[in-house]
Amino acid sequence: PGLPFLPGCAIKDPTKTSFHRSQTLDFKNGYAFSRLPREGVGGDTLFANQLSQDELDDLCTKGTTLTYGLVKRSAPSGFTPPFVAYDKKVLKFDAYFQEEVAISAEEHYRIRQVGIYYYLEDDTMCVIEPKVKNSGLVQGKLMRRHRVPKNEQGDYYHWKDLNLGIDLTMYGRTYRLVNCDSFTKVFLESQGIEVNPPEEMVSDPYTEQRRTPVQKPIVPAGPDPFRQFLTYDTKVLRFYAIWDDTNCAFGDHHPCVIHYFLADDTVEVREVHRRNDGRDPFPVLMRRQRLPKIFADKSKNFPSCVLEITDHEVQEWYSPKDFVVGKSITLLGRTFLIYDCDKFTQDFYREKYGITDFQPVDVNKKPTEKAPQVIPPYNGFGIPEDSLQNCLSLFPKPPRKDIIKMLENNLKILRYQVALESPVPEDKNRRFILSYFLSDDTIGIYEPPVRNSGIPGGKYLKRTRVTKPGSTPENPMYYEPSDFTIGSTIEVFGHRFVITDADEYVLNYLERNAESFPAATLQSIRDHFHPRQVVVETASSGFPKKDLDDLIAEVQKELKLQHEPFNTRKFHEAFHHFDTEGSGFLDKTRFLNVCDRFHVPTSTILLKKLIDYCSCGEDKVNYRDFLLAFPS
Repeated sequence: PGLPFLPGCAIKDPTKTSFHRSQTLDFKNGYAFSRLPREGVGGDTLFANQLSQDELDDLCTKGTTLTYGLVKRSAPSGFTPPFVAYDKKVLKFDAYFQEEVAISAEEHYRIRQVGIYYYLEDDTMCVIEPKVKNSGLVQGKLMRRHRVPKNEQGDYYHWKDLNLGIDLTMYGRTYRLVNCDSFTKVFLESQGIEVNPPEEMVSDPYTEQRRTPVQKPIVPAGPDPFRQFLTYDTKVLRFYAIWDDTNCAFGDHHPCVIHYFLADDTVEVREVHRRNDGRDPFPVLMRRQRLPKIFADKSKNFPSCVLEITDHEVQEWYSPKDFVVGKSITLLGRTFLIYDCDKFTQDFYREKYGITDFQPVDVNKKPTEKAPQVIPPYNGFGIPEDSLQNCLSLFPKPPRKDIIKMLENNLKILRYQVALESPVPEDKNRRFILSYFLSDDTIGIYEPPVRNSGIPGGKYLKRTRVTKPGSTPENPMYYEPSDFTIGSTIEVFGHRFVITDADEYVLNYLERNAESFPAATLQSIRDHFHPRQVVVETASSGFPKKDLDDLIAEVQKELKLQHEPFNTRKFHEAFHHFDTEGSGFLDKTRFLNVCDRFHVPTSTILLKKLIDYCSCGEDKVNYRDFLLAFPS
């Protein structure tokens, strides 16, 4: 350890294997800093410094010396200009000055408090007076920032000339420096200036006089209207009230605001309007006036409704003590329930009358229970769904339709021939066409016009949905295609129709959609169309190949040769009369009897061929095809 640390004098320790240096860089609170090593290289113990503080100071100040040659001088320290060193450093002094007031009888001088700012960077000064609201003085910056001349020799004020407890004259105005901030005091003391003790800031005597409360002179109580006006001018008591007008026709609860003007003991009532309340927007319900409470005795014939009311006619007027929260008050025949008041009114009653209970009254209407909507019974006009919309809304909308069903079944119509079931003899031969529209399940009935029948024909029932007998308006049941079978009875609004025939499209549609309809409906239509198929087969196989039109033309030529007149219209009516079912077929015996009654020569060859052509089997004849030879 005693050898100098020079090359050749160091002794290497062969047992030492660790040569790491201790960490000197660290982070604390997010900042990087360096610290002294705690251990030597390889964890060796560091010995404490054996030099004294004086020796350490000499080593810090003593420059290095060389045995040979000149000593190398150190570089001079950096220069910092004053505008950089003293940037944003300002000395602040609290001061005041006295200003003479020559035109006021209440004050002869005025004390104005200011702040003097000295900027160290360029030795400039400025004077600023804090602004006081409603002072009537031009305040703010009294002297702009610049170098202030000190005397006539051209000297300027320096921070060395400033201290507490001195008078500072600038441009003919003397300022008394009484205090400063902590930075100013520390700076002056650091520069070797002894700072004087601070003084108390002098206040303006007139301002202090204005701040002291003025004792009001005690005036004996008495009815002094002018004093009342000066005391309570612009002071109004506000009450929130409800005017119950439900006893009258179309009456209601009207929210109102009652204003009591303390200046002249007048009362005004204003109605509170809300949006869409249905009332005219006139806010003043009762104009501002004095309201009588008790009238004096007067004769009955005195026209009080015409003349104005004077003090001689009124024994007592309404006063603030008559308006109490939670009680009713009658003003000119209207009763108002006062349920609340504003804060100023509460303070007034608490101070003058000692009333402390201002609990508001709950006047909100309780929500009424919603009555269940009862659907009235169906009156028979229109369809039930359309009539129901008038009960659900003020502006009824058309009932919703099944758009998918309408698109799939568009232009699909099932047509049936029906006969009217009526005790009137004229209605027995009437035939109708019943059309069932599959797109919306509606039914339309049309009566083909018949010449000289006395019935005009045309549209008998417009397109509408028809309910079944026994259905209720709450659960209506409408006619469906499965209800239309040959021979079944359909009741349409009190009229009964019997289905006698159907279109071939009905049979084709039912066979294509057999899974959607009962088997009885399909079988009824098939049984009805079976005789027609037999007629077609017989006509095509039992006779020579000759057109029906040619055969009919030959029969008509033969009938013209007869000299006896023939009534074809009665001949047609006779066949329809005996066909009670409207099927278009008659028994062969009855058919021949009708022909004999009208002297039709059925024994001729042509008529026999026509009868054989229209025959269906051995006992049925299709008289409709036969009548083609006898046009009406």
